[in-house]
Amino acid sequence: MIVGMAPTVVFLHGFTHTGRSWRPVIAALGERYTSVADDIRGHGDASERVPVTLGGVIDDVLAGAPRRFTLMGYSMGGRIGLHVALAAGDRVERLMLIGASPGIADEGERSARRRADEELAGEIERSSIDEFARQWARTPVLAGLPTALLDAAQADRLRSTPAGLARALRGLGTGALPSLWERLGELSIPVTLVVGERDSKFQTIAVEMARRMPQAEVVVAPGAGHAVHLEAPEAIARALPLR
Repeated sequence: MIVGMAPTVVFLHGFTHTGRSWRPVIAALGERYTSVADDIRGHGDASERVPVTLGGVIDDVLAGAPRRFTLMGYSMGGRIGLHVALAAGDRVERLMLIGASPGIADEGERSARRRADEELAGEIERSSIDEFARQWARTPVLAGLPTALLDAAQADRLRSTPAGLARALRGLGTGALPSLWERLGELSIPVTLVVGERDSKFQTIAVEMARRMPQAEVVVAPGAGHAVHLEAPEAIARALPLR
């Protein structure tokens, strides 16, 4: 989905979301930016695109982006966004991460997470998309979302398939991707780390990430939880510089 003719923001959605989840933010940005919000492999219109690998997704992002762009990612999309920014050389001019982390630094913890993700992927494959979507809607990280936002997220989730989401979890999950904690200092571009006021876990992560980056700031969205782009899209728009 591409909207407008202005400096470009490329959006990377979270696990079980699609590019449509960014529509409130795109609307809040108005005509300040051109918006590119495609579905990541394993999700939505890209449910059957294989293989679902980090390298494949990085190639997709860079192929669909102009020479220079701002990159914005939420949760899983934020983690992928870090990998894209480190792989893209000077193409990414600004990075905004929402409720994101650089991964799990401890190899033992990452292995345990990989096993848990594999178990969940198997459960997803044995479910219908309706069954899994209802289950995922009860994830604690989504607690506190207003009913209208929960309904919109649920409708977006139904655009994917169990097989696609299982592939995405295996290929792009927190357990699958290498930690980038030790590489954060390589990011010399401006980085904005957005977290919700109610998302204490990711506030702690964001503060530590900012400490390791040359040009990073932490923005806390009042009253919001993990999914700030859904709960407070205007706050996301305000955090981007005027163009």
